[in-house]
Amino acid sequence: MRLGLYGGTFDPIHNAHLGVALAASEAFHLDRMLLIPNRLPPHKQSVTGASFAQRLRMVELACQPHPQLAACGIENREGKSYTIQTLEQLRIEYGGSTLFSFLIGADAFAEVLTWYRVEEVFAMTEFIVAARPGFEYSIPKGARVHALDTLAFRESSSEIRAMLAAGFNPDGLPEAVRSYIDEQGLYRTVKVERA
Repeated sequence: MRLGLYGGTFDPIHNAHLGVALAASEAFHLDRMLLIPNRLPPHKQSVTGASFAQRLRMVELACQPHPQLAACGIENREGKSYTIQTLEQLRIEYGGSTLFSFLIGADAFAEVLTWYRVEEVFAMTEFIVAARPGFEYSIPKGARVHALDTLAFRESSSEIRAMLAAGFNPDGLPEAVRSYIDEQGLYRTVKVERA
């Protein structure tokens, strides 16, 4: 089995996340792509906006129309979300014959050598690195890397949060995720008048 792993804060998940996950699944013939919200990412100071449970729910909603994508709550554990711990848990769950392909943006991959137990990460998974405008990366020794250059990852969760906080309804959100954000009152600092 070829299993894709796509971790991120997904705060909130948006159409560019889905687009890159689907493109990687198709380009590299993955059997399934797990989208894994980080509970407490070690390289970000804090998660803004939504709780882990809310972010996981948004990922579930976004994946529903796409049978090859699935939300995975494996990082709902105490402490920081280290990739090596997630890989070790997934190896137990999926067995030794499963090939892991870790999907990551070029901006995040440029920092991969700062990861906890990174040599073990390199031994456990190959990487699919998605192009992001303005970001270059080099391939460290021991890393197995495939480039995904078919689409540029332009939207950002931080821009979407800023627009929501200002009272706007940004493009780029799956409709089910937009509805959930409205229902939960997430990210809004400006009260939005409903017609």
